[in-house]
Amino acid sequence: MTGTQQTPVNKAADARDRVHELLHAHRPQVDELSAIDALLVTSELVTNAQRHGGGVAGFSARIAGGLLEVTVTDRSPRHPATAIGREKYGVGGYGWPMIQKLTSCVVIVPTGEGKAITVTVPLRFAGAADD
Repeated sequence: MTGTQQTPVNKAADARDRVHELLHAHRPQVDELSAIDALLVTSELVTNAQRHGGGVAGFSARIAGGLLEVTVTDRSPRHPATAIGREKYGVGGYGWPMIQKLTSCVVIVPTGEGKAITVTVPLRFAGAADD
């Protein structure tokens, strides 16, 4: 397991920086496509918490067993929504399906003041043979 990053974040850029540091420090080195996916998922989770969840109440990230685990806690009990069934060109709801596609597991747990969303992003490593 590579160390857990639990420092406070206020912006998606802060969260991406924490995850980038975590991925960069991991050995074997995480491949570039996995890193891009991980940063995109991180950015979307934090942005959703800011826009729809009353702000980021907590953030953590760690690498274990070939997976990046990211948890974002916000202040709203409402689960994320998708744009499916909405008016064409409606605002919002496009990031959640992307998060679900790029992750292997999504868990939403109610908290005292909102919810915590934990996702796992499968990682590939530089130099590893493809199956």
